[in-house]
Amino acid sequence: MSGKKDYAIIGIDGGGTRTRGILKKGKKILAEATAGSTRIGAVGVGESCERLLTMVEDLCDKANIESSEIDATLIGLAGVWLEDEKLRSQNLIKTLARAHDFILNDIKVTSDAELALEGAFDGAPGVVMIVGTGSISIGKSTHGDIVRCGGWGIELDDEGSGAWIGREGLTAIVRALDGRGQKTILTDMFVEINPTINLKEPRTIVKAYAERAFEYHMLSPMVMKCAEKKDKVCLDIINRAAKHLVEHLTAMKKYYKSKSIDVALMGGIIESDTLLAKKIKAEIKKKKIYNLVAPKGSALAGATSLALDYIKHQA
Repeated sequence: MSGKKDYAIIGIDGGGTRTRGILKKGKKILAEATAGSTRIGAVGVGESCERLLTMVEDLCDKANIESSEIDATLIGLAGVWLEDEKLRSQNLIKTLARAHDFILNDIKVTSDAELALEGAFDGAPGVVMIVGTGSISIGKSTHGDIVRCGGWGIELDDEGSGAWIGREGLTAIVRALDGRGQKTILTDMFVEINPTINLKEPRTIVKAYAERAFEYHMLSPMVMKCAEKKDKVCLDIINRAAKHLVEHLTAMKKYYKSKSIDVALMGGIIESDTLLAKKIKAEIKKKKIYNLVAPKGSALAGATSLALDYIKHQA
């Protein structure tokens, strides 16, 4: 590794719905890019790595820089926690790069939540609650340990996330159609944007889902809108989502010895200032031990910061 200070770095935040990338040299941003999901659970490891490599190529093209000039590439992926998962993606990206005659120097894959934590607190203790397609809280404890709660994926949990809200909304729709649950205006709103669904033949909902005409998280904005219109069913879903998410903080409190724990909120549902975001903040403010703070930086800022640390440790 060279002794220069103005390292060329690529940082990528690979989320469940959206992937964002940045190429910086020193403090200057040379290029930015966005793409769809790179979450392995959603698109598979092969497609995830193909999309990530395409983003790296796109960033280099936009910056008019050769990939061999990039000192380090730091990628955070949603749902990736185990070391073998990180290494699998890392090694596959390198293999694909060689197949494309694309030179990649040091590359590291980690969890997207770790990027958010680094960006929010710049290495200091605190907790980040991330609410987007998925949900997770991750923190650095008083002793410097990385601790977490949630982030199990919609297949197992992810209570309070966009996917969970959408799934709860879908469950409410089919319960209402069966006569097992209360009617909701969400039903008509959902059908309006899904022309293949015919309520005279309710099983067309199952067919549409099987054909991926929609995914759970796509219903989340509709549930929010219906809740804002005082629909009791949807309002109950949002209230439950807020309580589930605040449970993260209660579970993580044991890792902190201080009387006040800094909490930063991040993720698409928070950044869009949704009804759920307002309810989460209200619930947190009721508990005096938590101190809501604005994140110092984004997940991409965390990626570039971790990339610099990685370069220093490789030197």
